Amino acid sequence: MGAAVVGAGGTAEPERRAGEPAAAVPASPRAAPAAAAAPPAPVVARLGVEVADDGRPGAVVVGVHVPGPGFSAGLVRGDVLLAFGGTRVDSAAGLARAVARARPGAEVTLTVRHRGGGHQRLTVVPGIVT
Repeated sequence: MGAAVVGAGGTAEPERRAGEPAAAVPASPRAAPAAAAAPPAPVVARLGVEVADDGRPGAVVVGVHVPGPGFSAGLVRGDVLLAFGGTRVDSAAGLARAVARARPGAEVTLTVRHRGGGHQRLTVVPGIVT
């Protein structure tokens, strides 16, 4: 389990006694010029699933984010992803590479082997994590 903590931000000025000179305080990060802003991060598609290897071709779904694209497509824990679009999936890393090349919002066909052994084709629409 993880947690994110968001603070109020800003800087605090140290207290001064009467007659003491002001200490040098670094400039606020908010005062940085706009030219120093970082370029925007690339948009990357996500399925909203956690996968692992199990020694055979494919990527085993070990977690499904609710809500998320994988959940909406019908993926459940224990499913094995065998193909993403036209790309064969041999490992969890292979699935990650295939998803990273996908265009967010565009439908992709998944080939899935269910825990009981049956195969199915599902349609997923990769999303964006913001």
